[in-house]
Amino acid sequence: MIKYIYYTVTVLAFLATCTFANEAKPNFVFIITDDIGTLDIGPYGNKFVKTPHLDLMAQQGLVFDNAYNTISSCSPSRCSIITGRYPHNTGAPELFSTLPKDQNTFMKVLQDAGYYTLLAGKNHMGDAKDLGFDVFENVKPAGSENWEKHLKERPKDQPFFFWFATHDAHHAWQINDKAPVYDPADVPVPPMLYDGPLTREELANYYHEVSRTDYYTGSFIEALKTEGIYDNTYIIYCSDNGRPLPRCKSYLYESGTQTPLIITGPGILPARVESLVSSIDYSATFLELAGLAVPDSIQGVSFSKILSNPKLKIRDVVFAERNWHVFALHERMVRMGEYLYIWNAWPNQHNVVGESACFVFPAVRELWDAAETGKLNLGQLQVTLGQQPEEMLFNVKNDPMQFNNLADKPRYLQTLKKFRSLLSLWKAQTGDSVPQNPTKNRQPLHERRKLPKDFSFGEFPGVIHNATTINHKGPVALK
Repeated sequence: MIKYIYYTVTVLAFLATCTFANEAKPNFVFIITDDIGTLDIGPYGNKFVKTPHLDLMAQQGLVFDNAYNTISSCSPSRCSIITGRYPHNTGAPELFSTLPKDQNTFMKVLQDAGYYTLLAGKNHMGDAKDLGFDVFENVKPAGSENWEKHLKERPKDQPFFFWFATHDAHHAWQINDKAPVYDPADVPVPPMLYDGPLTREELANYYHEVSRTDYYTGSFIEALKTEGIYDNTYIIYCSDNGRPLPRCKSYLYESGTQTPLIITGPGILPARVESLVSSIDYSATFLELAGLAVPDSIQGVSFSKILSNPKLKIRDVVFAERNWHVFALHERMVRMGEYLYIWNAWPNQHNVVGESACFVFPAVRELWDAAETGKLNLGQLQVTLGQQPEEMLFNVKNDPMQFNNLADKPRYLQTLKKFRSLLSLWKAQTGDSVPQNPTKNRQPLHERRKLPKDFSFGEFPGVIHNATTINHKGPVALK
C-alpha cells in the first residue's frame, strides 16, 4: 500500500511539474501585416496616420529601428521568416512559389513541443498543415476579424503561437468602419512618389488599412488582458515588405526592405533598439524564448538577449535579395554601418514590378504620365528608366530616401570594395547564383495579366549550388 501511494504521489508530482512547465511557457502573437512600410505608422514618426494602439505598444515595449526583411516580396518573405532562411535557400524565392515540404519551419518545432499553432489570415506560403499549423482560417477584408474568437476557443491547456497575417494594407482597398477615412487633400506624400490627386487618393485608402491593423492589434491586446494571459504573451508587430506603391514594394531601398518591428512581452521594458536585425532572426529568437533548441537549418541568429538588454548588437550586417516578382529581377542588398549597397545583375532592363509599372494602379499611371511631361525629380524618375545602375551605394544617415548614388564617386571606392567583398562572401557561403534561364515576365510593361494556366517557373537562384541544402549563415558579426 505504501509503495502504491509512493508511486501515485510520484506520478502526480511529475504531472504537476509538466503542467507547471507548460503554463510557464510563453505565448506568442505574431502580427505580420501586408505591404506596410516602416514610416507609415506612428512609432516610426508618422504624425498623420492614426495608430494609437501601436503608439502605446511602442511606449511599453521595444521598437527596432534597423530591422530588415530578406526580400520585399510577399510569399518569399513569409517563407523566409517561417524557415529562418534566405529566400534562395528556402526553395521558394519568387512570388507565388510555395515552400517545399522538406523545408523545416520553426512552427513545426513549436508544434512538436506542445504549442497550439494557428494561422489566421493570409497564408501565401503553402499547405498550412505542412507548415506546422494546427488550424488555418482566412477571412476578408482584413483577415483579422476572428482573432478574438480564436483566442477564446483555443485549448486552454497548451501554450500557443498565433500567426496573425493581415490582408491590410494590400490592393484592392476595402473601406469599413474599423479605421479612420482620410481626406486625400490632407495626406503627406512620400518623396519617392509623384504628388498628384490619384497618388493622394491611393495613399488615403492605404492609410485607412494601415490604421485598421492598429485597430485589430489594440482590440486583441485588450482580449489578452481579459483572458488574464497578457503578461505571459509576446506580441510582435511587423510587415512582409514595404508599401504597395512605386519604388517601395519589392525594391531593395529601405522603403522596400525595412520593416516595422515592435515587441512587447514578459520582462520587456520600453526602449529603441539600434542593432541591425534580419527577418530570418525571428525564428531563432522565438524558439529560444520558448526554451527550445534552434535547428541547424536556421540561418538567422537569435536576438532574445536584446529583449532584456536593448543596447546589445547581434549583427554588423544584413543581406536582402530581389527575385522574380511578375517581372524578371535579380538584385542583392547589403546593409552595414551607415551604408546600403545594391548590386543589379541585369541593369540593361526596366527595374519594375506591378506596383511600379502596371497602369491598373492609379498612382503608377500618374507617375509615368508625369515622367513623360518632365515633372519628376531624379529620385522619382529612376523607376521609369530602361537602363539602371549596376551598383548603388547610399549613406542612409545623410540620404534616408536613397536618392544620391555614391557608387561612382572616387572617394567611396574603398567602401564600395568592402561591400562587394561582403556580398561575394555571402553569395559563396549561402550558395546564391544568378539564374541562366530565369522565370519570364508575366506581362508587358504597363499591363496586368493573370498567371497563364501553363505558367512555370524558370531556374531559381541558388539551384546550381543546391542552396536548399546549405545552412551557412553567411557573414553576421564582423571581427
